[in-house]
Amino acid sequence: MANEEDDPVVQEIDVYLAKSLAEKLYLFQYPVRPASMTYDDIPHLSAKIKPKQQKVELEMAIDTLNPNYCRSKGEQIALNVDGACADESSTYSSKLMDKQTFCSSQSTSNTARYAAALYRQGELHLTPLHGILQLRPSFSYLDKADAKHREREAANEAGDSSQDEAEEDVKQITVRFSRPESEQARQRRVQSYEFLQKKHAEEPWVHLHYYGLRDSRSEHERQYLLCQGSGGVENTELVKSPSEYLMMLMPPSPEEEKDKPVAPSNVLSMAQLRTLPLADQIKILMKNVKVMPFANLMSLLGPSIDSVAVLRGIQKVAMLVQGNWVVKSDILYPKDSSSPHSGVPAEVLCRGRDFVMWKFTQSRWVVRKEVAAVTKLCTEDVKDFLEHMAVVRVNKGWEFILPSDGDFIKKHPDVVQRQHMLWTGIQAKLEKVYNLVKEGLPKKPDGQSGPAALLSGDQRVQAAKSKAQQNHALLERELQRRKEQMRAAAVLPGVRIKEEPMSEGEDEEDQDAEEDEEPMDTSLGGGLHDRLANGLPSGRAAGGDSFNGHPLPGCASTPVARELRAFVEATFQRQFVLTLSELKRLFNLHLASLPPGHTLFSGISDRMLQDTVLAAGCKQILVPFPPQTAASPDEQKVFALWESGDMSDQHRQVLLEIFSKNYRVRRNMIQSRLTQECGEDLSKQEVDKVLKDCCVSYGGMWYLKGTVQS
Repeated sequence: MANEEDDPVVQEIDVYLAKSLAEKLYLFQYPVRPASMTYDDIPHLSAKIKPKQQKVELEMAIDTLNPNYCRSKGEQIALNVDGACADESSTYSSKLMDKQTFCSSQSTSNTARYAAALYRQGELHLTPLHGILQLRPSFSYLDKADAKHREREAANEAGDSSQDEAEEDVKQITVRFSRPESEQARQRRVQSYEFLQKKHAEEPWVHLHYYGLRDSRSEHERQYLLCQGSGGVENTELVKSPSEYLMMLMPPSPEEEKDKPVAPSNVLSMAQLRTLPLADQIKILMKNVKVMPFANLMSLLGPSIDSVAVLRGIQKVAMLVQGNWVVKSDILYPKDSSSPHSGVPAEVLCRGRDFVMWKFTQSRWVVRKEVAAVTKLCTEDVKDFLEHMAVVRVNKGWEFILPSDGDFIKKHPDVVQRQHMLWTGIQAKLEKVYNLVKEGLPKKPDGQSGPAALLSGDQRVQAAKSKAQQNHALLERELQRRKEQMRAAAVLPGVRIKEEPMSEGEDEEDQDAEEDEEPMDTSLGGGLHDRLANGLPSGRAAGGDSFNGHPLPGCASTPVARELRAFVEATFQRQFVLTLSELKRLFNLHLASLPPGHTLFSGISDRMLQDTVLAAGCKQILVPFPPQTAASPDEQKVFALWESGDMSDQHRQVLLEIFSKNYRVRRNMIQSRLTQECGEDLSKQEVDKVLKDCCVSYGGMWYLKGTVQS
């Protein structure tokens, strides 16, 4: 008691378990370094990993200008490794040992005891570590130097002997066939050390991109170290009832476990279900039921469960279809599985089932033959998809199994908006894979005629209604034009306006001109079939002078243009060089952080975004990509901040001019050009800064950010 009084409790800290990076977080232990130097200050040239073996290799630059660096020794090592002739395949292209390789080894196989902690605003957030790797210097270049030396000696010996030897005689070759390998011999061979080493060597390297401590991607990923549900309800591992805590301290003995009756593996009682974490409960329920309204899910989980935590959990395992939750395809068809009917891999099955789910987001009816024609899957697989979420109606098709849940849609508009953005991304992927057009059917080759599309009666009625609405809009526009002409003639009686009938071709040209500026896809995927402008069809978004009730952001004085200009300027002040694809990705992340109804949700097109970038003081860099590049058109559009107002503007402009004529450049060329343009007093720190701002290094060459294709 006296010790407790002398050591009072000073502060109580809430502890949260963050699991967003639980399967991805690694701890790298580097060699000893000076306390004043961080590994973020050392340029990371390249990084690669073998995920199955948890093996990592990093290449880091060596400061060759350091007074402690022995230049003669570095030149000798580079000469021993690469020889006198340096080419693209050389280890040290600068003829100097200017980089060092670090290889990893597992320090411990059991990482269950270790976690990364982040203390933020009086809360401690823990993330379990997936692996702990120790990085040690690799001396493989010494092996390469020895191999070069042996090759030179063998070549010299072969050259001397070839002068004295005559042409070899023809020799007889005996061909032998090996006996069939027995099962025991095969098992011994598989378990041998040589076989395991060969399997490890066959695993391909996966190249990684290193992002510094202050990079925007690092800042975005660092947010996942914080628990997303800090309310405490979601972290059921840290909130246990007294009985559950007692069970963890004193688990039942193996004899008691054996006495319990064994139930089938696919049967789980509600009492057993409620002993599991909330995320597992939701996953098991959705995997078994497949389609469920949110109200039914809450009733099964119990009245004490917070609905906010359930909403977070359900979005990880299900998608919203007509206000109801349908289990995700990858939950039913996990990776490395296949169809029991046709043997099709899980990836193809998930894609086909996602197409069926997306069709039900568009209509309550789906035709099975249409799904089979698009997905090219067998009848049994398509029938399984439809039986998960629909019921068959005679002479009509398959109808969604549950009525639309309008109450959930009204109560949770933010969830509906987020799910709509996810469906937009899925739709873009389906559009690319299945080569879809507006009606969701595959395109036909030019000049090829085929049977009429399979459309239900409701779809034909909807098509007729939409066509009538389009014709009505055209008539209304023509009437409005005539009224304006009559009003102008009344104001100016001395002026006669020649009225010419608007031909059908002119009307179509006007309509095409209005639809030419499509809204940019501000979601996870590409364009939509029916040209959605951030959630509304183009018939409503492009039919007037506004997007969703807001003025068109074509004028710089509009709120939309000001918000977009502020985003672009802030982004390029941090990044300096961005491709259009990366800029759109950052813009989507920015939209996801905005509250519903924000002015930027009014529809931003690609052209509008590019015009704003050019108006913000940036320039497009015409990088000469190689003919065989795999970069998409958006990845080939590179924009850079030309003037930021700091001392590095001149250096950056010289660098950008270099890359307007070269796709990749060596550092010595950049150094010489900067010295030529900016003077001899250019320091190494200034060169490193402009390279870090605008470029990335890969394989000993420098590329503009976003242009390198690994």
